[in-house]
Amino acid sequence: MGNIELSLAINKNPRSNPVLSGRVKPQGIDLRCSSLHASELFWRQLGYQEFQVSEMSMSSLLIARSNGIDTWVALPIFTTRRFFHTGVLVREDSGITEPSQLAGKRVGVPEYQQTAALWARGILQHEYDVDPKSMHWWMERPPEKSHGGATGFTPPPGIDLQYIPANTDMGEMLQTGELDAALHYLAGTNNLVDRSSAPLGEEGSGVRYLFDHRTESARYFQKTGFFPINHCVVVRKDVAEKYPWVMLNLYSAFLEAKQIEAAESLAGSASSTAVSSSGLDPFLDTGLIDAKTQQALRTDLYPYGVIDNRHILETIAEYSFEQGLSSRKLELSEIFYPPTLEL
Repeated sequence: MGNIELSLAINKNPRSNPVLSGRVKPQGIDLRCSSLHASELFWRQLGYQEFQVSEMSMSSLLIARSNGIDTWVALPIFTTRRFFHTGVLVREDSGITEPSQLAGKRVGVPEYQQTAALWARGILQHEYDVDPKSMHWWMERPPEKSHGGATGFTPPPGIDLQYIPANTDMGEMLQTGELDAALHYLAGTNNLVDRSSAPLGEEGSGVRYLFDHRTESARYFQKTGFFPINHCVVVRKDVAEKYPWVMLNLYSAFLEAKQIEAAESLAGSASSTAVSSSGLDPFLDTGLIDAKTQQALRTDLYPYGVIDNRHILETIAEYSFEQGLSSRKLELSEIFYPPTLEL
């Protein structure tokens, strides 16, 4: 009996690339792979269920499940993590120098319900006492192109939210002064959903980052231990029910791919005199190492499974309910494939 064929859509990242390239193959499965930007992928997957296996927004998954949509069964494969609140942008002439000064301001966001915005609002509220209801929100994606169009999103009670007109975008509104800040900003992504293109945050753009990324990332990580989870992997429910064995086979393949990437990164760093000082280097962002330290590269900043991530997963579920996105507080057993709750 031959392998079954499954379609997979995922955003490129070092930990998943060995699966996407075919270097790692899940046992008994032939994958037909598509590499898509997450913005487009989630719009297509949530609205049209085009792929049998895919990366998925944690926020959209929580909202959908709380609204009774059970199309997806999740695997605790966490493909991307980032300190999203350090990406807050403010106009240089806005007078905003502290998070508390976002209150009363016009704040743009690609999509109110997206996981990056969920984490940023949660951290601003719990670390800096900034209430989401104190800001005036402007959302770039129209309902028909948003992830929320498929999950039943409506602005939570008490939230002032307007849609950015189709003849402009968040970047332009920041540059013209129609917006004071952006909670999250996506530009030049070449996908079918996002439309901003201005390179903001650079010198001369008139827009700067509210936080020093490296300093604030390290502070937050050292205090909480959280490296915020953005996406997981989901399998369409009809596939999971017909072929239950594919679930752990997929998990094992993605875990092997992550282990390969980690080993090769460690081997590469051993031949270098210094770790990359890129602003996206997670080992530097978390404050675990400085630019000449190698030992902490053996720390797994991207653990898979539910057990090692329970606290952070329960926190994002709490934030979703607290912010009025999920209709109720979800248990992890409602989200993840049951055997993976023990992994």
